[in-house]
Amino acid sequence: MLTLATTDPGEPEIFASLQGEGASIGRPSTFIRLSRCNLACVWCDTAYTWRFTGDNRPHRDDEAFERAANQVTLSEDDAAARIAALAPKRLVITGGEPLLQGPALARMLTALIAVRPEMHVEIETNGSVPPHPALDALVHQYNVSPKLSHSGNPAELALAPERLAHWAAEPRAWLKFVIAEPADVDEVIALQRAFAIPAARIYLMPEGRSGDILRARGRWLAEICSEHEFNFTDRLHIHLYGDTRGT
Repeated sequence: MLTLATTDPGEPEIFASLQGEGASIGRPSTFIRLSRCNLACVWCDTAYTWRFTGDNRPHRDDEAFERAANQVTLSEDDAAARIAALAPKRLVITGGEPLLQGPALARMLTALIAVRPEMHVEIETNGSVPPHPALDALVHQYNVSPKLSHSGNPAELALAPERLAHWAAEPRAWLKFVIAEPADVDEVIALQRAFAIPAARIYLMPEGRSGDILRARGRWLAEICSEHEFNFTDRLHIHLYGDTRGT
């Protein structure tokens, strides 16, 4: 079984849209959003996937969500069938932290590929969880977003050296860093140097849940990207649809 987030109570968050971030921005994609996360970013825009009533990990909104309304389970075959019924040939598995459910995802993808062998599979991950071998064999692209100090997560959990070394050496991985202040880029540069990450595989993305904030931060972040030859990525879905589920 897979544990998913919901768009409405009882309705799993599986939908077709455009990829809003990173190396595949703007491409038609089907999304499946899983529930649960091992990290707790203070600015997380999908806190409904992990900050359930009784979870006191800090978040700037300080809002707790009822698990029964915001989490649902599906069989791997049911999830595969729902994805297969949507048109896009690109699947983005997001969360939460999807790699916490590696074996079940591997079973789901096996069922999906049996009927949609052309599917391109991307996984969005915070980079702190190793991929399950059976799942790893079915993935075309990893969108890895290591969490910097401003996320509020302890570095020993969010930025474990063995995990960063793995992703730096993984040719399928693009590394995307969320930036709130110019000083955050200093952390990125330190990690780039420590793990020999090519600038061409690094994306910097402004933190924000509104178009106004993204535009304001994007102006100075774009200049920093040009200076260091990093890629810039916006958050297209926020500009198009706002901070909403199922988009």
